[in-house]
Amino acid sequence: MNITRENIDELNAVVKVEISKEDYSPKVEKILKDYRKNANIPGFRKGHVPMGLVKKQYGQAVLVDEVNKLLQENLNKYLAEEKLDVLGNPLPKEQENFDWDKDDYAFEFELGLSPKFDVDVKTKEAITHYQIVADDEMIENQIKTIQKQYGKLVSKEEVEEGDLVAGVFKNEEEGIENTTTLPLEKIKGKRNLNKFVGAKVGDVITLKTKSLFEDDHDLIEFLKVEHDQAHDLDIEVTFEITEVNKQEPAELDQELFDKLFGEGNVTSVTELKEKIKEDAENQFKQQSDQQLLNDVTEALIEKTNFDLPAEFLQRWIMVSGEKELTEEEAKEEYEKSEKGLRFQLIEGKLIQENELQVQLDEIKEMTKERIKMQMAQFGQMDPSEKDLEDITARVLSNQDEVKKLSEQVMNQKLLEFYKENANLEQKELTYENFVKEVYK
Repeated sequence: MNITRENIDELNAVVKVEISKEDYSPKVEKILKDYRKNANIPGFRKGHVPMGLVKKQYGQAVLVDEVNKLLQENLNKYLAEEKLDVLGNPLPKEQENFDWDKDDYAFEFELGLSPKFDVDVKTKEAITHYQIVADDEMIENQIKTIQKQYGKLVSKEEVEEGDLVAGVFKNEEEGIENTTTLPLEKIKGKRNLNKFVGAKVGDVITLKTKSLFEDDHDLIEFLKVEHDQAHDLDIEVTFEITEVNKQEPAELDQELFDKLFGEGNVTSVTELKEKIKEDAENQFKQQSDQQLLNDVTEALIEKTNFDLPAEFLQRWIMVSGEKELTEEEAKEEYEKSEKGLRFQLIEGKLIQENELQVQLDEIKEMTKERIKMQMAQFGQMDPSEKDLEDITARVLSNQDEVKKLSEQVMNQKLLEFYKENANLEQKELTYENFVKEVYK
């Protein structure tokens, strides 16, 4: 067997594989002898079928199968030994009038070669690394939300602004009759609100559905109308008050602090604010880190210039899927995936040059941390090491899960690498301003 390569240019090559009779003949002969021993052909005793008949019936199929096995095995071995970094898979060149009746065969394969390029994470223009902070307004709003969530309802006779009013919406013609609890903060406009203020249990209020709520979708919830009906609904409904409640906010006392953070972990309003700020900024850090990964990725793709074997890759895309694509479909698919392929190559080079390898212990540690967080959400704050080990082992028995976790560990390593080596510019801002700036 002889394998040679001709480099067309820096990104394309053709490999020629020559297979002689000596390469495949011993294996083909052995298989045909085994066929002869076991063949059941009418008119012949088992094991006594003439070899000529066996060859006539099975010879070419066995020959094709064995030559293809030799071809794939030796081509893959050659690519590995030559350390050729190929994109996609080798594409066999079409050969007209191929003759299997010959003794020697030659096959040619097109290769798309990975480009050579350098990556520098210290881009000329600085990349913004956002530091998202929880401002006083956000903290105060969070405290109000907590007080409301843990507060209590106090029954009343007369409606005031901010109350919760239970009752029944009705309109006989439209078939509307729905019992609901209505927070008055949902009501739109002073005129509508004034119809409630001062009303008592048993009173019936008449309202127009048009502009009753800030959002027409609230009609779906409170009147139980269909989605299509809610938009531009303009009818008259009655609302009979059955109950009035005032929501009293929870006191900012030790009982509330213990419910929120465990006994004795927070002992004052000052510490509560610090804890809310810390928890919020920990969550913001995840968004900030993800944004940094996105922004560095975009910058590296834009600043790292290299060519790809585009024509080869389009031909490979045409034939590599479950269904063969047209040239136009393959071109469109290539254009969609080109950016991702470029970053795969850039990322692979960074990982290789900086030895950013993922170890099994790191995957296990990340898995344990995730499990602890999930268990904490259900009140299990201190799981035993044995429980953690058992659950971790079950998670890591799933290869898809291992692959996903491995990618997440690598992303974390790349993130730390970028933080240490990229040209970053710190920018501190509130979450609201972060959303405005990043998501426009």
